[in-house]
Amino acid sequence: MNDTNLRKIKAILFDLDGVLVNMPDGHYVALNKALDLFGVCINEDEHYAHFNGLPTKKKLEELEEQKRLPVGLREFINGIKQKYTKEIIPNYCVPDYSKIILLRHLKEQGFKLGCCSNSTKETLHLMLKSAQLFEFFDVIIGNDEVTNPKPSPEIYQVAFEKLRVSPEECIIIEDSPHGIASAKASGATVYEVRDVDDVTLSLFEKVLSK
Repeated sequence: MNDTNLRKIKAILFDLDGVLVNMPDGHYVALNKALDLFGVCINEDEHYAHFNGLPTKKKLEELEEQKRLPVGLREFINGIKQKYTKEIIPNYCVPDYSKIILLRHLKEQGFKLGCCSNSTKETLHLMLKSAQLFEFFDVIIGNDEVTNPKPSPEIYQVAFEKLRVSPEECIIIEDSPHGIASAKASGATVYEVRDVDDVTLSLFEKVLSK
């Protein structure tokens, strides 16, 4: 790793779903299970093309605007979806020792670590603990802890403030279009990944040597 870059970069911020845990499919399953009670479904193509990475409340708002969801049910369905999500977290957020080793290595190198997700704070904490990753983060921020969730850059701006770093001192790892837009708008250096398999120790060796 290049010493000059190591001195410049002080913090590394991660999205969670699709970056550190393979949970996007879990959110999709949980939401459709809740929607199915009312005869509504998001198909897989539109999930990956548009809805993936958005907060559940935003997804439900858009479905209501599209007249696919009866008016007045958003809060009720969101509550059911959160219940289903909590039930399936252990199935999707299993310990991945390559991620544990990666985060431990980055901490040992002196980097501050953050996790910024469009999941709610409660769900985010449950997922990190299920995957045995919670202890590595200096800051953890859910979508209900900011006024404007992703694709707004606010969640990352809050992380910069909490970690006392500038955008230029941060690297952000994101996978979904909404998350990538949020990260880029924050002013930090952004690395786009396809899925959890792309997030490896060798990736960071390449990133930090540039």
